[in-house]
Amino acid sequence: MRILLIAGGWSTERSVSLSGAKAMVKAIEQLGHSVTLYDLLDLTHLPSMVEKHDLALINLHGEPGEDGLVQAMLDRLGCPYQGSGPGASFLALHKSVTKQLVQRSGILTPKWCYLPTPVEKNWETDLRYPLFVKSDTGGSSIHLGRVDNRVELQSLMEEIWAAGLGVLIEESIRGREVTCAVLGEDVLPPVLIEPLQGSYFDFASKYEVNGARELCPAPLEEHVVQKIQQATRTVHATLGLEDISRSDFILDEDDNLYFLEVNTLPGMTETSLVPREAKAIGMDFLALMQRFIEFALRKKKNHHL
Repeated sequence: MRILLIAGGWSTERSVSLSGAKAMVKAIEQLGHSVTLYDLLDLTHLPSMVEKHDLALINLHGEPGEDGLVQAMLDRLGCPYQGSGPGASFLALHKSVTKQLVQRSGILTPKWCYLPTPVEKNWETDLRYPLFVKSDTGGSSIHLGRVDNRVELQSLMEEIWAAGLGVLIEESIRGREVTCAVLGEDVLPPVLIEPLQGSYFDFASKYEVNGARELCPAPLEEHVVQKIQQATRTVHATLGLEDISRSDFILDEDDNLYFLEVNTLPGMTETSLVPREAKAIGMDFLALMQRFIEFALRKKKNHHL
């Protein structure tokens, strides 16, 4: 088959996207398919590229890609792809909206507030320090920081607003970070993350060698693992996601689980979490790419029904 691998883009996560795409290209070729790595610098040539291929695989992070725009274009062009559709992707990208919907489904999430535009200098939050501050639509722990006072909070908020992004503020939950993925109809084994480069899972912990200890399957009691997997499945279903997603949580000292965010196009670099989870059930990277292709082919079949 002729596969169009859409990667790159113009978000702050561009380099992460391209890094994962390299591994995907190698695996797709090993599976016997021809693949074109299309660095999406703009949307002008996407229709003509689609015409030359049988299906697309998307490895974009942030906007465009996880915002549903590319998926909407592919839908209109009749090109199948893996992953969630435009509407679910758009919802999941916005952490504040996701948290509202997930809370309604009965899952805990840290206390939070959303500030889409700059506030007055004398504004005060009623959340308790320390706080985590992040962009509402960002990923890969870019524009993310922990603050202990109002001065630090203001500095990080201004940095995020200056980038044209909304600010999400969350109370810090003392506990361990866990992440868990849905792949098709299955929930994969969760990963317990122990950062080695800082106190939380920041950019360096995610992408630098030995940045974090990622234990998979997570060495947790079975009832805790089941709680994580059930919450992951609930998030996936609540948002109407398809094929693949990865949800991030904090597990506190009393085994209470707090949802943080969900990723609809999880990273595919050599150090990424979903390939690690798949490996824990005996699925190597080639088999994972084969599943992605099957997801796209299933969409193609359903489109013609």
